[in-house]
Order: sequence, then C-alpha cells, then structure tokens
Amino acid sequence: MSEVTSKAIAIEYNLYRDTATGELIESTEGKEPLAFLSGLGQMIPEFEANVADLKEGDTFSFGIKSENAYGSRKDEAVIELAQDMFMDEGKLKSEVEVDNILPLEDQNGNVIPGKIISINKETITVDVNHLLADQDLFFTGKIIEMRDATTEEVEHGHVHGAHGHQH
Repeated sequence: MSEVTSKAIAIEYNLYRDTATGELIESTEGKEPLAFLSGLGQMIPEFEANVADLKEGDTFSFGIKSENAYGSRKDEAVIELAQDMFMDEGKLKSEVEVDNILPLEDQNGNVIPGKIISINKETITVDVNHLLADQDLFFTGKIIEMRDATTEEVEHGHVHGAHGHQH
C-alpha cells in the first residue's frame, strides 16, 4: 500500500463570473462546506493548486481563466438526439423545454447536464458543453478543514466524517 498523500479539504466558497465583483454563480453560504480529496482530479487543477498549500482558517481569493477551468465551448458538443429518448408514454416529458437543463447519460454511464437548444420535428438539439465553458471564474472563500486523507477515503474517492458525505 502506498503512502497516502491526498488531503481531505473542506471549504466554504463563492464562485463569481469573471471577477470578485461579477455575477455570483455558486455559493456554499447557508449550506454544507464543499469537501474533496486533493490529488485525485476531483477539482479543476488550478483551483486545487491555489488551495492545497493553505491551512485551516485561511481565506482565499483568486481567478482562473476559462482555458484553465472548463475550457472553450465546442461546436461538436451541440448534438442532435432522437426525440424518443425524451418520451414518456408517447409524449415528450414535461421538462423537455428550450433552455431547460436535463441530466443526460453518456455511453459510459456518466451523467452530463445538457441544455435544450431546440425541439425539432424528430430530434432535440442539446448543448452538452460544460455550463461554465468559455467562462473566466473567480473564487473567494475559507478553508474549514485541512487534514491528511485516510487510506479508506482515498480508496472510496470521497471524504468521510463531518464534512464528507458517504454514498
């Protein structure tokens, strides 16, 4: 068994569009802190690099350019899917509306959010680009917990205990 070098990190954060004064995209305010394991590719690499050397109680504030976050929008990620994939008892499901975001499953069983662009005669046009593609991000927050991860946490791929959620 190799030595565990992963850290269990729990943070409170705010995520803004472009800069600290941009539109608030996401926040843990009033919710559980975000808990993750470092070194396992669970977070954007540049995000992880910015918080990995901090200590409990430290605050952070940094931006990440889109190319180092969720990348650029790709035209090939706008796809046509057969309408029958969205049918329930012969009718389109009620949540199938333009601009709605639906959980889609790829051939490997991964769930990917897809934004409905248009409802056509026989197909549905869906954009499966990451919702934050082409978007510069800015994070502010505080380290709530920082400790060495246990072997069990690394094997399971998630944080256990007060700030982790067991599956």
